[in-house]
Amino acid sequence: MARLIVIIPLLLLVGFKLATWLMKRRTATVEAANAAARAEIARIEEATRPTIVPSEHGLVARAELVVDNGRLTGPELDAALAAATAGDWRPAAELFAAASGDRDRRWGLVGRFGENAAEDDAWLRAWRAERPEDADAALITLDATIELAWKVRTSKRASDVTREQFDVFHKILGDAVEAAAEAVRLADPQDPLPFVGQIPIAMGLSWPRERFRALWTEITDRDPHHWSAHVSALQYWCAKWSGGRGDHTHLHAFADAAIAAAPAGSLLTVLKLQAYWEQFAYDKEYAYDAPEVRAAADAVRADLAAADPANRRLTYVRGWLAYMDYRADRPAEAVEQFRALGTAVPDPWASYFNDPIGSFVGHRAGAVLELLAARETAAQGAAVPAAG
Repeated sequence: MARLIVIIPLLLLVGFKLATWLMKRRTATVEAANAAARAEIARIEEATRPTIVPSEHGLVARAELVVDNGRLTGPELDAALAAATAGDWRPAAELFAAASGDRDRRWGLVGRFGENAAEDDAWLRAWRAERPEDADAALITLDATIELAWKVRTSKRASDVTREQFDVFHKILGDAVEAAAEAVRLADPQDPLPFVGQIPIAMGLSWPRERFRALWTEITDRDPHHWSAHVSALQYWCAKWSGGRGDHTHLHAFADAAIAAAPAGSLLTVLKLQAYWEQFAYDKEYAYDAPEVRAAADAVRADLAAADPANRRLTYVRGWLAYMDYRADRPAEAVEQFRALGTAVPDPWASYFNDPIGSFVGHRAGAVLELLAARETAAQGAAVPAAG
């Protein structure tokens, strides 16, 4: 019996790892085929996109454009990530200690190191072994566990995810629930981040609305306008995650409530643009030029004017505004935002387009050409002599 007690868990572990390996191999094959298809689509799209000479319109050349996914960056961070990959966790611990009073930066660090640990967590396990009560290490463990779970599931719609993927996904999210409890236990009682980190768990395990609202209260009691929490929570209320296909009531209600409670310059007005983006993914009768969508874009414009010029979210928000202005046939406003973006290619292109730079360049050129056409039409109208 004693031998069975030892052998059975070992067999279960081996079986789990084998299933995970087979699933990853199958997923890699499918993803390779998808990548080839995306490359061919991008090639065809590239050949049919409108073109301009960017410098003639105050825009940077395509060769200077860089995809900006909004992640925290910097030389010290790069060095600490390299050290972690090599097995040394101490530079990471020092970065977290230096950011102890900056929740936004801490959360950015959590994301970068969690992503790293999801690939190889040897350095994180060493950190936790030496400092088992370290709250930062516990928070990274939570994020890394969730990152690993979502790498298994992928961001595809449920209909495109295999049963094997879902089984492993839910198993790892179960581990994340335990990691979250540990992160909460070790954190400062006023720290919202262990609760912010649970939002993807709520999405993945389809928490009922009341349970999610309780989690949201834990977050907003500690930080009412936490940027990343709001952007992440908006996804929970999307029809694609909540199961309410076609019902966008809760999605817009969440965005409206967040905006109403936020101070000017918070940039949370962008939530409404993202809510419309999510709605239009289901509503095939696109209404980007509807009065309410234009009003939401104008609210974002006012929010940008009131924001701190040093706010690192400016680029992200300008990206959404440029896209929505372009789709709403407001070329002058769109071109203004494209100019302000400079070399950055942020969301929505960075996250939602197979060819971010190519799509960005195409939309940017389209906005410029529409603006030129509108000006030409206006000039022709002004040149027509009055009747009589």
